[in-house]
Amino acid sequence: MPKLSQAPAPHQGMSLPTNRTESSIPRDDAGRWEYPSPQQFYNALVRKGWETPEEHVETMVEIHNFLNEEAWEEVKKWERRHGQADDIHLTRFKGRPGEMSPKARLLLFAGWLFPSRFNSEPPFDRHDWIVRRPKTGEEVRYVIDYYSAPPEPDGSPVFSLDVRPALDSFGSVTDRISVATEEVWSSFRNDQGPSGKERPA
Repeated sequence: MPKLSQAPAPHQGMSLPTNRTESSIPRDDAGRWEYPSPQQFYNALVRKGWETPEEHVETMVEIHNFLNEEAWEEVKKWERRHGQADDIHLTRFKGRPGEMSPKARLLLFAGWLFPSRFNSEPPFDRHDWIVRRPKTGEEVRYVIDYYSAPPEPDGSPVFSLDVRPALDSFGSVTDRISVATEEVWSSFRNDQGPSGKERPA
């Protein structure tokens, strides 16, 4: 992650907090990642040329931190399949907001064909996380697509995450196939009902 200044941006109209929050995500055996302060977050948006009302930055940071904590929990679910969830580290990451993953492209195409069943909106962000398994020294790349969902009745924003290992190793391909198969069987059993008979539509 690039070092971001805590100094106010040029033409910034209000002061923003410079305190940083420690995440629950291990960086290595010695410590955890820290989230950027609202001032650093705003500076990053300015550097990318994204116009953002300064009064909304603190809320955006809270959402950013919450989504990353949720993403880490999803990564740990995958890693439990290998007995690694308690020891893994996030060694590095890369934001790729302008690059849609192959799965996101496929789902977007499905949304155009079947809008009642699939989301027709692309993800608003993408991260690639490199997770290290200290017991084996293996590194696994995870792809995270961030989606906006319809807001709550009170207007509160809703988000969804699609977190999965990238299809760039035999182990990750096996995991993806296993999870997809489990989900299909679970859906089939739910449709059949407890008596084994198909539920009425």
